[in-house]
Amino acid sequence: MSDFLSQYSIQRWLEACPQGYLDETVFGHAEGLKEPSEILENELMLESTIGSTVQLVVGERAALAASSGLVNAAPDYASKRFLATQTLDEARHVEIFTQRLFDLGVKPEDLESTIDQFANPNLVKFAEVLLEKVEAGDFIAGVVGQNIVLEGMAFTVFEMFEAASRDSNPKFAQTLKGTIADERRHVGFGENRIGGLIAQHPEKKPEIERMQKEMSYHMLATFADAFADSGASIEEGRRLAEEAAKADGKEVGNTNWHGANLAMVSPDELEAVLSDTVLGEFKVRLERIGLEYQSPLLPV
Repeated sequence: MSDFLSQYSIQRWLEACPQGYLDETVFGHAEGLKEPSEILENELMLESTIGSTVQLVVGERAALAASSGLVNAAPDYASKRFLATQTLDEARHVEIFTQRLFDLGVKPEDLESTIDQFANPNLVKFAEVLLEKVEAGDFIAGVVGQNIVLEGMAFTVFEMFEAASRDSNPKFAQTLKGTIADERRHVGFGENRIGGLIAQHPEKKPEIERMQKEMSYHMLATFADAFADSGASIEEGRRLAEEAAKADGKEVGNTNWHGANLAMVSPDELEAVLSDTVLGEFKVRLERIGLEYQSPLLPV
């Protein structure tokens, strides 16, 4: 275990993260990058972007609460040190996505009311299931819920947003690249650390698998809500992209993400691709740590 955990030391974190891919960034992106006018000057796009960014803040606040709560529950100091670095990562994510809300015009004094207005109740319930385990001091369930389920979901959502923003919003795309690198490290720790503990405590499997099933349901319900309301903003975004490309004498790029052409895919199809991708990753990662994936109920 010591050799594995040495790969997750504070020194390695310093070299990879603040001294590595975050070097010379401001709130996760190169200084001077701005949100595009196509978002800031279009009421529909602005409200949609604020709404989606609020979900990122809500998710990262949950991750911050979970990772910080797991520090004291960890059974060894190497794990505590890693979770301390993860806590700082999650705090940074909360900060950069909160800053994005400010960049989009949300006033600091309106931050909490804006979050209350847009936060998806299913995402809030998703977080509550995880934090119940953390608050009970259940290290094994907490790390599975945090570093496999929550981080696995975030990793894929961030990849989708990054692919969609790569050409149209370099500021947001670069911000996401850094968070994706963080999430990859967090998921790696979860997979490598927890498998041995589950083997030592097989009696915990049913409880943890129930947690995964419940969290997965709330995740799918969150996706369903988000995509049900996204049709108009997706079409408007495509219209603006076509106008911008035409003005530059170019054609709109066809960004492919897990087999879906993001310039053409319908909201229902994209929801299905996202859900299938996340759940597929859950199955693989849970199997690696000795758990059996539980299929969630489908939201109505």
